[in-house]
Amino acid sequence: MTRMTPVNAAPLLVGVPDANLASALGDVDDVECVVWDMAGPPPVPALDILVPPYLAGTSWAAQLSQVQTRLVQSPMVGYDGVADLLPPGVVYANAASVHESSTAELTLALVLASQRGLPDFVRAAEKGHWARAWHQSLADRRVLLVGYGGVGRAIADRLKPFEVTLTRVARSARSDEKGEIYGIESLADLLPSAEVVIVVVPLDEGTTHLIDDAFLSLMPDDSLLVNVSRGLVADTEALVKHASTGRLRIALDVTDPEPLPEGHPLFALENVLISPHVGGATTAAFPRLVRLIKEQVERMSHGYEPLNVVLRT
Repeated sequence: MTRMTPVNAAPLLVGVPDANLASALGDVDDVECVVWDMAGPPPVPALDILVPPYLAGTSWAAQLSQVQTRLVQSPMVGYDGVADLLPPGVVYANAASVHESSTAELTLALVLASQRGLPDFVRAAEKGHWARAWHQSLADRRVLLVGYGGVGRAIADRLKPFEVTLTRVARSARSDEKGEIYGIESLADLLPSAEVVIVVVPLDEGTTHLIDDAFLSLMPDDSLLVNVSRGLVADTEALVKHASTGRLRIALDVTDPEPLPEGHPLFALENVLISPHVGGATTAAFPRLVRLIKEQVERMSHGYEPLNVVLRT
């Protein structure tokens, strides 16, 4: 590592959204925590590190113009749309390393629940019915994983024991020790043979409505689509169209709009499984976030660049 700034002699002032996070950082030397949920004016004029509240959208960004900060450490991995809300002079890091495990777990849960018909069993049990049925396995299925960043790699690792044939797709084609990774331009050739398609791409101009009518039309009958990226990666009208016929099965942790309005047609379809954007919302997230903040404190205290910087305004 190359030292970028002088060693910080004074304690770092870290703004955190709640007392729980402040307590978790209490054993870190040379750190003073200030609790600020960003719902009102800042309690101090300047902070070395600011951690916004988790699962609070982006409304907190409006408060940044009232405080000076060396680093905004987001508790989220995704940062689509954030750049437009930040005032000038902000260094923004995402939470890579915090949510990969939890999101990969939920992805596998959605896949397994859909393949093995768990929603059908739950609906039958609610009516007092013993509803035995034959369902698809995950074993021996051809799985297409679209997106191979941190979460994609975590999903691939967890698919290993399930005896699937895995094909990986990333923004650009390459190969690694596990074999070929196809470029996203190969999707039209790969989709027709995929029995399970998992999409975990960042949202940008190139991936907005990546899952559209043409994408879904290329998927085989009775195949499963799982979207754990962002709602806008999929065209909702196209999802409703293809799910309504019963030709495809769909599992979503993200939707457009979000939250999905009460009475939305996707809720009524028995071949659609929806979780309310909770990929990272597990007990695994908190200790990993604490670990990341401690690492940022260590690096900045010794004059090194912070990790995971994705935006500089």
